[in-house]
Amino acid sequence: MRLAHAARKIALLAAIGGAGAIGAGTPGAALAGPFPEATIQLATTGGARPVPAWVRFCAAHPAECAIDPREPEVIVLTPQIWRTVVAINKQVNREIRPMTDMRQWNVVDSWDFPDTGYGDCEDYQLLKRARLAEAGLPRRAMRMTVVLDENNEGHAVLAIRTDRGDMILDNKVDAVKPWGETGYTYIKREGSTGTAWVSLGGVSSPTTVTAAR
Repeated sequence: MRLAHAARKIALLAAIGGAGAIGAGTPGAALAGPFPEATIQLATTGGARPVPAWVRFCAAHPAECAIDPREPEVIVLTPQIWRTVVAINKQVNREIRPMTDMRQWNVVDSWDFPDTGYGDCEDYQLLKRARLAEAGLPRRAMRMTVVLDENNEGHAVLAIRTDRGDMILDNKVDAVKPWGETGYTYIKREGSTGTAWVSLGGVSSPTTVTAAR
């Protein structure tokens, strides 16, 4: 495990071009793309039921779901953090191969880390969140989020709450986008004060997410 972690860290540092600040023409800046403009954050509209598969995931991995109130709900998005977020999003998207839960586990919806090398949307995002936490981002600012995608199907993304708006990590695309540029309908996400989820005002609330890619 230590060797695997070290290899991932070396690959990440190579991808983001080291830990220094972005400068014009640096490899890290080219990889990350333009630093995002400030946008409005996703607004919550009340409580929501969590996805049942998330509840089962939390029972198996309680530390992944615990809320530390000492951590910030919103982070300051620096160029260095932006490079790290983009690099990990691309790294995991390329490392994992898409496969539905039905094909892999013979169940409709299962949330877990893609240790087999295969997974569907939420598995990608859970691994990204774990890697970003290893890189120093506060878990409280990283929210698993359920949307309706371009096919009107339930889909999971990872929202990072920043002072420049909510940035979305997605296994469908390598680009990290402000939430308003994804074209998705936002349904619900983890809350930031406890285990309860919150509604994002979407018109329906899927109980499963089934998109592999």
